[in-house]
Amino acid sequence: MFDKLKKKFSDIFSENDNKNSKIEQDAESIEERTIKRDELDQQIEETLLESDVSFDSTRMIIESLRKNMGKIKRKVDYKFIEQELKNTIKEVIAKNNDGAVNILNVDKKPFVMLFLGINGTGKTTTIAKLAYFLKEHGKKVVISASDTFRAGAIDQISILGKEINVEVIKHDFKSDPASVAYDAIDHARARSIDYVLIDSAGRMQTNKNLLDEMKKIKRVAKPDITVLVLDALIGQDVIEQANTFSKEINFDGIILTKLDTDAKGGSIISISTEIKKPILFVGIGQNMDDIMPFDPNWYLNKIFSSK
Repeated sequence: MFDKLKKKFSDIFSENDNKNSKIEQDAESIEERTIKRDELDQQIEETLLESDVSFDSTRMIIESLRKNMGKIKRKVDYKFIEQELKNTIKEVIAKNNDGAVNILNVDKKPFVMLFLGINGTGKTTTIAKLAYFLKEHGKKVVISASDTFRAGAIDQISILGKEINVEVIKHDFKSDPASVAYDAIDHARARSIDYVLIDSAGRMQTNKNLLDEMKKIKRVAKPDITVLVLDALIGQDVIEQANTFSKEINFDGIILTKLDTDAKGGSIISISTEIKKPILFVGIGQNMDDIMPFDPNWYLNKIFSSK
């Protein structure tokens, strides 16, 4: 996972880059050291951009790194700069993930979660994975099959619910999505169920009718948290997609899927710096238990060499 990004960082900061001896480096002029730092910054910038980090986020990281490093007063220490880069990325990621809702530790019952996202992000499967995660932690869960615009979506969530032994509340194809959500919440209240997970149509951002239905679900269900599911494979497009949803209907956090595939990994940085919403969970595989709460330290360990 993120092997390409990790290798690029490893190559940049390897001891092979440090070709001169300590004595020779100490004897270098400020101008020579500055040139080396500029070249190093350019390598870092190119690596971030190639790894799906947006341009604005990349510039923010480079500028923060330069500020943290201060003036060049001694030899270019690659290991030190690597650690400073790691600290800089950790700082920008942690800033928007500190204070994120701990899904396992909520006071309200039932705790209602509404899920948004376009077709292909893995939203419906992610809902089932999260239901399984909650169930494995001793919680009672019910799923609302409120994507009534596709008969296949109702079938899919019903099959997944059966697989993980979680009840799915559903109505007929093309029925009112908000009505399904209402019934699921009512069902949870009557049976003292801890969580209601509401699926919604995988709408394109430009489809006004579907967006209106999404807003109606939110008005009726009054979710405690609204989650946008994003696909890591679309790279920098996650920013545009999230911003478009944010203009239409506010969301509180993000689940990033398909990190186990060929995702370059940079979208995590872009989301943290530009969307300014916490990443709550990440999808890391195909199985029902392949979902985990997002941990910035886990991510940093994935993209920087531990050697």
